[in-house]
Amino acid sequence: MKQLSVIIVSYNVRHYLVQTLISLCKAGQGLDMEIIVIDNMSVDGTEQLVKSLFSSEDEIPVIFIANTANEGFGKANNKALAHASGEYILFINPDTFVGEDTLKTCLDFYRKRPEAGICGVRMLNPDGSFARESRRGVPTLFSSFCRLSGLSNLFPQSRMFSGYYMGHMDENRVCPIDVASGAFMMVPRSVLEKEGAFDERFFMYGEDVELSWRIRKGGYQNYYLPVRILHYKGESTDKMSKTYINSFYQAMLLFFRKHYPQAWFLYSCIYVIIYLLAFKAAFQAVVTILLTRLGCVKELKVPYVICCSSAMVDRMKRFCEEYHLEGKVINADAMKVSQCMQWVDEKDMVLVLDMNLFSYQEILEAFDNRVGKNCLIGTLYPQLNLLLTSKNTFTL
Repeated sequence: MKQLSVIIVSYNVRHYLVQTLISLCKAGQGLDMEIIVIDNMSVDGTEQLVKSLFSSEDEIPVIFIANTANEGFGKANNKALAHASGEYILFINPDTFVGEDTLKTCLDFYRKRPEAGICGVRMLNPDGSFARESRRGVPTLFSSFCRLSGLSNLFPQSRMFSGYYMGHMDENRVCPIDVASGAFMMVPRSVLEKEGAFDERFFMYGEDVELSWRIRKGGYQNYYLPVRILHYKGESTDKMSKTYINSFYQAMLLFFRKHYPQAWFLYSCIYVIIYLLAFKAAFQAVVTILLTRLGCVKELKVPYVICCSSAMVDRMKRFCEEYHLEGKVINADAMKVSQCMQWVDEKDMVLVLDMNLFSYQEILEAFDNRVGKNCLIGTLYPQLNLLLTSKNTFTL
């Protein structure tokens, strides 16, 4: 039995997936682990790219499973789980990257807390801000109402009104939680064998809430650890699409029907709110599409600061000219990420960092501790001729 099995469900995010795999392989140095990628019938060349860069014969084997249909998040995870041999299982999204110490820190925590069920982590948004969904409280009808109605946003640190996001807890400390995010969920195999894995009735969204809550009710304590990862938050999903809107809200309704069947009145209220929000999201999507087609919405050019090795400076200048990007190209051979951030002098700039010069850990720490900065994280992989941001992927 291996120490850790990492499971990734992928769908049309090949470049982000490669970044996730690279970061996991770096974080897995010294661990007896395997990575299982299960692909839900991507059409962007995911299988070819992954197999050209990673192999089941590598020091950290990467096993690729290609589904013949899009089976959804829960079912695909369960299928991969049947192939996993790890004592601990990590379910992680393909639009993330982890620090070099992330996996070891989580595994060390289990040795200290054998009663732990699921462990979640401190997720950062692409601008380095804290992602509130990193930890969540028990999904009661009241906490869900506060979240859906916007009360949790009005009172973000209230124990009562922000219970869904546990806003009253210190985000820099280990704390017990009820629900971890499906973007990063580590759990002992023994817990899954006892409580079961994902409920496959949830096609997309809600699976993490349902599994976390079921494990919590089974007598285990779930935990939030303040160890950092970056989450691009659904690069494979069109948040304006009918499929997304329907899947997200139907998953919420399924959860309430399963766990609160007796509370029919409050359930009916939540039902009405959910459909009102679904209608609002659909209306906004239609308006946005119409305005875009009429030319009323213009895409703003985002300035870039590209900090790369001296060998890449001329190449990146040509890249900016080719893609008509506004920005600066900086020789960062002797710099730290914090020094690179000094070049960010405008709001909403993208700071692109050469991954031959910087570690994932250094990037995560610098963005998490930034002062007065408002920029997005970008990464450059010279050997792969690839530049990634939260909005775009470029091939050099």
